[in-house]
Amino acid sequence: MSRTHRTSDTGTKPRVALVTGAGRGIGAATALALAARGWFVLAVDLACDDPDLPYPMATKAELDAVVARAGAPERVRPFIADVRDPAALAKAVSEAERYWGGLDAAIACAGVITGGVPLWEVPPAQERAVLDIDLGGVLNLARAALPALLRRPEPRQGRFLAVASAAATRGLPMLAAYCAAKAGVAGLIRALGVELAGTGVTANAVSPGSTATPILTESARLYDLQDREAFAAQQPMGRLLEPAEVAEVLAFLAGPGSSGMTGAVVPVDAGLAL
Repeated sequence: MSRTHRTSDTGTKPRVALVTGAGRGIGAATALALAARGWFVLAVDLACDDPDLPYPMATKAELDAVVARAGAPERVRPFIADVRDPAALAKAVSEAERYWGGLDAAIACAGVITGGVPLWEVPPAQERAVLDIDLGGVLNLARAALPALLRRPEPRQGRFLAVASAAATRGLPMLAAYCAAKAGVAGLIRALGVELAGTGVTANAVSPGSTATPILTESARLYDLQDREAFAAQQPMGRLLEPAEVAEVLAFLAGPGSSGMTGAVVPVDAGLAL
């Protein structure tokens, strides 16, 4: 495909984002929130099940539905890739640059969970999947996307964003690998904030609390709870978050209003960390 330059509805140069985990949950909500603000979005997802994980992943049909919900197929395009595969993410970045002329934001939303037993009883393949997707996938995206963000001419307003978790700072029983991975994401973002100093590219993260996503549904199963609504009681606001509420903060962090922030991990957790 030849390079295609497009403009936003306001006639200005388009802002281009790549979002992983875009088939459902926070990733899907983020892709839609950015599209509603005039961004062009490459919506990336594995879009198939993982044999090492005991619950279903997003499907290609769900990823296609996100594109359809955006109501503008020229603005949101699907791309199938595994965040554990650096070459696949490099190809995704190249696709965004080729189609829209550059990249302004890379947002790592892909995540999985497993556990339900003490760490030493978790099957090693499940543990590897959590670490390789939840932390390794963010590292892989940074490696692939940061050079593209830096290829934008100065003055830049590039954004590298990730989804951490309240689990980055809270010790959650029987979710040790997940806690470790999310703590790693928070540390990575702080380090990138320093490494990117003076470039015009910033790195920030959100730290969600219990959010109404398939991961929380799986968490309820791991804890042998009746349903995910049981987690609402642990949050001072007394309810679960909606994915769109987290996505709104990510959309803000992707925009010019966050120009004074880097290396930050922003709680969007209904008070869970208090």
